Amino acid sequence: MSAPAPTPPFEKHFSSSVLLWMRTDRPRQAGMDHWKGPHSGIIAATPGLTEYRQVHLAEDNPGRWTAVDGVETTIPADRRVDGVAEVTFASVLAPVKGRAQTQLAFADEVNVFRRTLLHAGPPGSSRWYDVGDGEVRARTVLYLRRAPGIRRGAFRSFVNEQLTPALAAGTDLRELRTQVFLPWNERTWDTPGVAHDNPEGDRLHASVILGFADHAARADFYDSVAPALAPLVSTHLAALHAYDVDATLTFVHDGRVLETPRS
Repeated sequence: MSAPAPTPPFEKHFSSSVLLWMRTDRPRQAGMDHWKGPHSGIIAATPGLTEYRQVHLAEDNPGRWTAVDGVETTIPADRRVDGVAEVTFASVLAPVKGRAQTQLAFADEVNVFRRTLLHAGPPGSSRWYDVGDGEVRARTVLYLRRAPGIRRGAFRSFVNEQLTPALAAGTDLRELRTQVFLPWNERTWDTPGVAHDNPEGDRLHASVILGFADHAARADFYDSVAPALAPLVSTHLAALHAYDVDATLTFVHDGRVLETPRS
């Protein structure tokens, strides 16, 4: 048996991810434009942020991961996410300091979103890995649901100690970020007029963001690397939803609000 791949160096962060579904009573692009326009200004003005970026997912996202026996890789149409708001805090007290601005965000959500789900992790559970230099021109986001019978601790170890090193070893990456979520709690993000339905069978337990040099490198990952990982992912996962990313816009970087969002 071959030795497990080494884990790349990483930094620990305190992050949350809000999964977003655009309203369907107006053009999808109009919602995406409102999100990156007026709504982004509300979030970016929140005190205590290290980073705030928006991950705009492609509209056509049936699920890019190769079929794996016993693992849901086709994304159900009604649960197909439109975008993700990634927020990284400077300290554990930052969410408290930003409450006033968060209330403004709560009030604006109904103007653009039909469903929002906040996925948070404890401080230090978000990991940003040092995997390579160079500009990221293509990304993919993986959402993972743990298999029945797999405890949270074993799942966390799987993501951090098995899956992440395997992804880093088999792929020429420019970016690698992981986040293992706390148990779902609707009350942490109960915005008015917006759905927060998240049945137990649909819940997601971790995310992985992969950044590539270009779209060809991303396609090569799905053609050659992903199929080889089937024996690994089948041991711990009930679902693996793989999304193509259209754009990633950074509005706050290293604690500084950017005049023009960085792509």
